[in-house]
Amino acid sequence: MKFNQNSNPEVTIGVHEEDADSVTIYVKDNGIGIEKEFADRIFELFQRLHSRDEYEGTGLGLAICKKIVTRHNDSIQVDSIPDKDTTF
Repeated sequence: MKFNQNSNPEVTIGVHEEDADSVTIYVKDNGIGIEKEFADRIFELFQRLHSRDEYEGTGLGLAICKKIVTRHNDSIQVDSIPDKDTTF
């Protein structure tokens, strides 16, 4: 929610079953979005796209998510439209 400047913030959590052995869990929000050029960087430790004056944080959240998912032999990705939405 901290990366949302929308007066009506929304978060959607869902599951998409692709087949018996493949499931995708997603989280989508209507926040500020992420430019494609930074898509890989956001999953690295201590990497921030904004100054601390703009948004609080340490740059650990998505790096921790990536570590957890990787330990379970899976992956995490982002799909985003700047100023519209982001889906993880």
